[in-house]
Amino acid sequence: MENFAALRRMMVDCQLRTYDVTDRAVLAAADEVPREAFLPSSLSHLAYLDQSVPLPGTGRALMTPMVIARMLQVLELQPGQDVCEYGGATGYGAALMARMQTKATLWEPDSDARSLAEAALRMAVVDVSVTGDRPGDGSFDAVIVSGACETSPEMLFPLLRDGGRLIAVEGFGRSARVTLYQKAGGKVSGRPVFDAAAPALNEFRTKPAFAF
Repeated sequence: MENFAALRRMMVDCQLRTYDVTDRAVLAAADEVPREAFLPSSLSHLAYLDQSVPLPGTGRALMTPMVIARMLQVLELQPGQDVCEYGGATGYGAALMARMQTKATLWEPDSDARSLAEAALRMAVVDVSVTGDRPGDGSFDAVIVSGACETSPEMLFPLLRDGGRLIAVEGFGRSARVTLYQKAGGKVSGRPVFDAAAPALNEFRTKPAFAF
C-alpha cells in the first residue's frame, strides 16, 4: 500500500515550496487534505505526481497540485470568508479552502463529477457545500476556477461581493496564464499573476464560427 502521508509531505516540500508557495495556511491544508481521496482508487497512485489527472466518466480533471496551491495563495483567503470552487471535479480545491477555515462551496455543473465529489468529501471528512445549481449573485468573497478558460469567465463575476476576487487560468498551452480579477464599485478588473497551464473547461471554450 502507498504511504500517502509521506507522499503528501514530499509533494508539499518538493513541488509546492519550490513553486513559490509560501503561505502557511495553504501549505498546511495541502499537507492535511488526502488528495488520494479525490481520485478513483484505480488512480490514487497518481495523486501526488506533478501532473493533472483526468477523471474517467466525467468532463473534468484535477489540476496539478502546485498550480491550485499557488492560485489559492494569490487569493489571500481569510478564515470565515465565503468561497467557491467552480468546475472543481471531485472538489479537492474546495477541500483545501475548507481546511483553511473558510466556508467553502463546490459548484460543479457536471453531474457525474459532482457525485464523485460528494463521496470524496465524505471520505476526506471535509465540510464543503456541493451544488449543481448556480449560487446567488454576491454570494462569495473569492472564487477559484479549476480549469483553463479559452474565453473570459465573466459569467462568474456576478457571484462576487464588492471587494471579492476571482482567479482563473486563461488560455491553453504555453500561452496560458493565471489571471486575478477583483470587483470594486461594481466593476471587475483583472491582471495576470503568473504563467500556468490547466485542463480545459468545455463551458469556457470558444464556440466554432459557422463558415460558408
